[in-house]
Amino acid sequence: MKKLLNDPADIVAESLRGVERAHPEIRVDHENRILYRADAPVSGKVGLLSGGGSGHEPAHAGFIGPGMLDAVCAGEVFTSPVPDQMAEATKKIDGGAGVLHLVWNYTGDVMNFDMAAELAAAETDTAVEAVVMNDDVAVEDSLFTAGRRGTGAAIAVEKIVGAAAEQGRSLSELADLARRVNDASRSMGMALTSCTVPAKGSPTFDLPDDEIEIGIGIHGEPGRRRVPLASAHDIAEMLVDPILADRDFTGGEGVFVFVNGMGATPQLELYLMYNEIAALLDKAGIVPVRTLVGPYVTSLDMAGCLVSITRFDDDMLRLWDAPVATAGLRWGM
Repeated sequence: MKKLLNDPADIVAESLRGVERAHPEIRVDHENRILYRADAPVSGKVGLLSGGGSGHEPAHAGFIGPGMLDAVCAGEVFTSPVPDQMAEATKKIDGGAGVLHLVWNYTGDVMNFDMAAELAAAETDTAVEAVVMNDDVAVEDSLFTAGRRGTGAAIAVEKIVGAAAEQGRSLSELADLARRVNDASRSMGMALTSCTVPAKGSPTFDLPDDEIEIGIGIHGEPGRRRVPLASAHDIAEMLVDPILADRDFTGGEGVFVFVNGMGATPQLELYLMYNEIAALLDKAGIVPVRTLVGPYVTSLDMAGCLVSITRFDDDMLRLWDAPVATAGLRWGM
């Protein structure tokens, strides 16, 4: 294992100190490992909370700021935060209009966010709603989930709902919007290599040089199948075809296409993949109106990519284009 670290046991704590130094607009509660907007709570605005295991950067900390999240909880690498963290974060961002939990569908995260909502309601009377994001089409159940996994659609959900929260929409309206964006999204990923968790010091799974894994999760969970290494054109078909078979993406205002790098794949290859994906969408009569290409939901040092497609309506398109100022996404400010 070759990584930039001191002690593997300290990697999350030391990384959070780096985030705090690099981004003064983000405050860090180091005891509870909570990152939140420096101006939180924002009076009269619904607070948006997400989070999960570390190792997916810039998700989750990279999406804190005006136009997106108010706070995130950081767990250990690939490990859910605990309910006390989430309850404390909920209290920190409650500006009087309630708090929406945006939860990636992994068993530990769902269970702990549920417990946190109960704690926050009991201690502060904070109104809390939760939306579980479950866009992955690869598998119905996995080592980490009951039902479909939450993957790339979280970027669309958090950005769009974040913009709507800035407009002053109510807690129930934001929860409905989050569910609508999630329902309009489907994702599928693949791996060229495994990743290496620092505490383990060796690859999570063995993947021969001449094989790839189709349908992986963001923690390196197994996918649908292992196949021989193929061309980018063929890999694009293996990712796009199951997505299009699972949902109708025609009509509306067009689609948002997100080609995510898993951590070790260069932009050169990701844009090549987008070219192949766009050609398949053209053939299917599907019109991309917004795109995002790059490593936004990573899996440490895994090589590979994830494709996420969201069918936009008028409201989603306007909210996607609305200003955002975070470390990971920034425009219009």
